[in-house]
Amino acid sequence: MATTRWFFEPGHTAAEFQARHMMVTYVRGQFKDVHGFLEVDPDHPEDAKVEATIDASRVYTGQPTRDAHLRSADFFDVEHHPTWTFRGTSVEQLSASEFEVIGELTVRGVTRPVTLNVRYLGQWDTPWWEDGRDLGPRRRAGFVATTRVNRHDFGVSWNDTVDRGGVVVADMVDVTIDVEAVLAEELAAAAT
Repeated sequence: MATTRWFFEPGHTAAEFQARHMMVTYVRGQFKDVHGFLEVDPDHPEDAKVEATIDASRVYTGQPTRDAHLRSADFFDVEHHPTWTFRGTSVEQLSASEFEVIGELTVRGVTRPVTLNVRYLGQWDTPWWEDGRDLGPRRRAGFVATTRVNRHDFGVSWNDTVDRGGVVVADMVDVTIDVEAVLAEELAAAAT
């Protein structure tokens, strides 16, 4: 097979996070409008290339005051570091639908290795709407990736204490990325 290029459809791709709050519950937030691409030859998934970019200023938790605090220098410092990036460096296929993607995540200008546990959800030919007209079908593929990161590794270290030695925000953050990828073009034609 040939290498194909897929782009992440920003309207249907999102990164979500959850972190323990006040020692008793979880706060969840999300980033929509995630941009990125995947280049892959299905016969050689270990050679796949993947990159994604998140606009950190668009964080949404459902609480405007908390969102403003997350955008501040205490957390994401979006004034100085408005975007986050992920660049895959290696892929290992674990089963027909499960992969481990190791890459470099950059948050607040700090780059650290991160391992994504990726599940392939399949692909389908679907409508493609532009300006009220269906220009499809277009091939779409779905993926869900999860990881856990220590926020201090990226300089996201603000905290405060609560009763009995507890903290306001836990160190570990669980991340889930839902990707809807659209086939863009075939990069390598079959040998003639």
